[in-house]
Amino acid sequence: MTQLTNEQLQQQISQLEEQLLQAQKQSAIGELVGTTTHEFNNVLMTILNYAKMGIRYKDEPTRDKALAKILAAGERAAKITNSVLAMARNRSDDMGAVNLPELISETMVLLEREMQKYRIAVEYDLQEIPSVSGIGNQIQQVLLNLLINARQAMPEGGRLLIRTVNHPQENMVDLVVRDFGFGMEPEQLQKIFQPYFSTKSGPDESGKGGTGLGLHACHKIIQQHGGKIRVESTPGRGTAFTIRLRSARPIAALPTTTETTTAQIQPLV
Repeated sequence: MTQLTNEQLQQQISQLEEQLLQAQKQSAIGELVGTTTHEFNNVLMTILNYAKMGIRYKDEPTRDKALAKILAAGERAAKITNSVLAMARNRSDDMGAVNLPELISETMVLLEREMQKYRIAVEYDLQEIPSVSGIGNQIQQVLLNLLINARQAMPEGGRLLIRTVNHPQENMVDLVVRDFGFGMEPEQLQKIFQPYFSTKSGPDESGKGGTGLGLHACHKIIQQHGGKIRVESTPGRGTAFTIRLRSARPIAALPTTTETTTAQIQPLV
């Protein structure tokens, strides 16, 4: 029987880890396709129902209402289409300048109805930041995973905070996803980035989560970007994931501005 050297074993482990990462990427794409299809179905049902109302009732007020609803649904469909097209443009695996606020906006268009369905109030605390150096589709995959995890941590509804912070002296940018859900125990935190470890018993009713692959892949992606990801959590108070990425270029200190700020991240103690 042929014995493998340590170098060969390490090479096989690296290959398996890469296959695991690719499998998670495909899973994320499948979830995204499902989310997008569901969103378009909702829009089409709205258009069809109000078109039928406009045909059935001849009075002007009813028809005006139906047309207004159809217009709003059409505008919603345009936003979804633009987000999907932007994601398609981000399929390159080349490093480049990534605009985080645009990435957040495009991702939230696809998750907007899901957040509403589960009664999640999304709040933003966005500083003016430079672009970060990275691969757009991979950073979006990490963001999508963290947002879905945050939603799942609040099954009865709650608040979700997305925050960006500029560190010009260090040439770094933070992206924070903070939920106010049930939090995690210290022993869970120690294993949170291990493959196949999950705090969930399985996928939820939307079919998302529970495989234990998501956060492991997130950790690997951020490491490959030369960045860091850390987690803070306290049972009963929630969890905050912070991604730190390098700025695409050194810049001078920018003034802090806030968009739709209704909450600040509180210490998880």
